[in-house]
Amino acid sequence: MKIESARYIGCATDLESCPHSNLPEFAFVGRSNVGKSSLVNMLADVKGLAKTSGTPGKTKLINFFRINDRWTLVDLPGYGFAKVSRVKQSEFNESVSGYLNGRENLKQVFALLDSQLEPLDTDLAFIDWLQQCGIPYSIILTKTDRSADSKVINHEDQLIRALEDYGLNPNEIFKCSAKTKRGRGAVLNWVEGQLPKATKKKGKSIQLGWMKK
Repeated sequence: MKIESARYIGCATDLESCPHSNLPEFAFVGRSNVGKSSLVNMLADVKGLAKTSGTPGKTKLINFFRINDRWTLVDLPGYGFAKVSRVKQSEFNESVSGYLNGRENLKQVFALLDSQLEPLDTDLAFIDWLQQCGIPYSIILTKTDRSADSKVINHEDQLIRALEDYGLNPNEIFKCSAKTKRGRGAVLNWVEGQLPKATKKKGKSIQLGWMKK
């Protein structure tokens, strides 16, 4: 998929305040500081489209970005150790779960996991929740440029075993790096495969009636 346009179209605090849209939506979510905003910018190929920060929990709203006027990329607030109060964390989680369960045009969730770490219980619990809710999902291992390939492969193998142990079945597992753009084509091509086929505009028909005169 070639990205021809990517623009911010709005944000929301909960499901009710989400902008109206009939376009397919693909949501990205993960623990705080997993590299989600950097990944969003890499996929859209627009620096600064999603705000990045070294402070966990920077994304506090549900953010919507229209891509090629064909689909919407949704940047969800992170879960985990965001530096906010427990009350605020609870509000974030309620907003995210409300969107994930109630948004009718949501087609796929990409659950982001840090490839530098062994599978975490919080991530596995969230993935388990997605599956129990019947929400289609894939997994993206982020920050693959920060570790040796052998370490990334080892953590991926551990993840696959953990998924099998819990009976979890993601559609795909992608390995990505916002810095090197590894995995960009694979993710975008997968998204494109889920989109309705674009209809070709029909040209005007040639009138041949004059030939009968």
